[in-house]
Amino acid sequence: MDQSAASDRYSYNPTLHWNPQVEEYFIKAYGAEAFNRISKALTRPSCYSCIRVNTLKTTTEAVIEKILEIQREKRLKDTLKNLETNYDVDISESVKSPTSETNPVLKCQIPGLDYVVFVKGSGPHDIQYDYQQDKPPKEVIVSRKCAEAVLRGAQVYIPGILACSAHVEKGEKIAVSVGIEQPGRDGGWAIGITRGIVLQGQKTDPQYLERDGMYIGQGIATMSRAGIFRDLSGLGVDMTDRVFRLDSFNDVMKGDIFLQNLPSIIAAHVLDPQQGERILDMCAAPGGKTTAIASLMKDTGEVIAVDRSHNKVIEIHNLAAELGLNNIKPYKLDALKSVNSNIINGNLTQTEDIGGLTSQVAKAASFINGNLSSPTAEEKICALSSSDKVSIPNDEQRRKGQYTSKREERKETRRLKNGPGRHHSTGGRVDKCEGFPPNSFDRVLLDAPCSALGLRPRLFAGEETVESLRKHGKYQKRMLDQAVQLVRPGGVLVYSTCTINPGENEGLVRYALDTYKFLSLAQQHPRIGGPGLLGHYESSDGYSEEWLRPGEEDLVQRFDPSGPHDTIGFFIAKFNVGPKDA
Repeated sequence: MDQSAASDRYSYNPTLHWNPQVEEYFIKAYGAEAFNRISKALTRPSCYSCIRVNTLKTTTEAVIEKILEIQREKRLKDTLKNLETNYDVDISESVKSPTSETNPVLKCQIPGLDYVVFVKGSGPHDIQYDYQQDKPPKEVIVSRKCAEAVLRGAQVYIPGILACSAHVEKGEKIAVSVGIEQPGRDGGWAIGITRGIVLQGQKTDPQYLERDGMYIGQGIATMSRAGIFRDLSGLGVDMTDRVFRLDSFNDVMKGDIFLQNLPSIIAAHVLDPQQGERILDMCAAPGGKTTAIASLMKDTGEVIAVDRSHNKVIEIHNLAAELGLNNIKPYKLDALKSVNSNIINGNLTQTEDIGGLTSQVAKAASFINGNLSSPTAEEKICALSSSDKVSIPNDEQRRKGQYTSKREERKETRRLKNGPGRHHSTGGRVDKCEGFPPNSFDRVLLDAPCSALGLRPRLFAGEETVESLRKHGKYQKRMLDQAVQLVRPGGVLVYSTCTINPGENEGLVRYALDTYKFLSLAQQHPRIGGPGLLGHYESSDGYSEEWLRPGEEDLVQRFDPSGPHDTIGFFIAKFNVGPKDA
């Protein structure tokens, strides 16, 4: 292999392989040239980290100064490493404050977003892998998910390593490439790499051609090859030279900052939450937008955050506690069952009292916070199946013979003595909820589960088919039907996704406007995204899709991953809710 061929091989130049029908659909929506730009942009990370400052605990200026200090310390550490092999390095030059041309840390200039900080990165860079004729560099292949994280600044951890060259020892320099799913014999997709196989670096390797243009950097092995495949966790490769260089903020300034994509921050702003309001985040995990909303409300009012996953609800609990937010109430609830029509005028109907459940719920709710006052219907609903939230009875309750086990009393004593545990005050349990009455929220955010085809970097897309994309759209319509019922007349509904699929974006807007005449598109602030797509789509199998009509395109925000703002692919629509009896 000559040097030019080696340069082509040991590079990062991936191509997204789409399902042919999906590619045809997107080309009709965007045009071939625009879709090619989008497809290429998706394979690369945004060249900056977007940080949301928790202004309830600190200031933007303090965070910027801390980041600059971290950068100075990192440069000094790197310089001291280089001194081991190069004595001509000038330490004084290395620890100077970064200039705007080298490592810029910038406050967002978008009006109203002065609590957002951008930390610029760089790339793609050419990496020197020290290729020699008939002596390829030692290397590891990592999984696609691992590689996508590394491209965003993470390290290579052992679970992500699939294969490794022979005779790798601790401290050796090692090239890192990524294994991408390939079509299998059964028509599905698989990596086709058995964990632990030996890489020879020769053309006889089964994955040799697949690795062309898929090298994401190089680093230092933290253990031998045997250790990598013997251990189950820990750091496997310490990345020292990356194709994309982005600062890592893992476990840095916890509670003071939160890493979040710019369009997600804007979606919370577009909702325009007001202090004292009651707001619902329907698909809230892991809680980024939930906490953004709560912060904009200055920790007042009430933000209900629901998710159907037990563990994800715990994540919301933990993030809210980490950021010091008290107005967030997370519940385990399937968003498709968000509306409970058995609540009428604040009371449960008789049909809810099945097998004495209503009385049990009322008792459970009456114990909350030691308060014996009559619970609201919603408290009854949310106390149902929430056996984890039993408080210690007060003296009056004990006199009346109401009983709580000593186990609960001991647990409460430990909580008071030791403070929040690993899962904070929930003890690892979550509150379940059976839904909410119609018209019970001032504003609702539906950041719907979607095909996620706008997330970056993305190294694989072939698994999505036109059928799966259509299923996403149907699922989102059912969620929208729930959301519309929960917003009070005069309220606001915001719908967002992180996909480039028009069927899940403009198609959902069309459905909402045509189905619910009391909905109308509203102006969005701030607005940095582009217009939505006009027109419609018809496929050869008779399927048709209606998108936006003239005059509606500038009332939504579509974020183009190949656009000047270098964001993920994202979509936001904001609806005003009019009188529902009209």
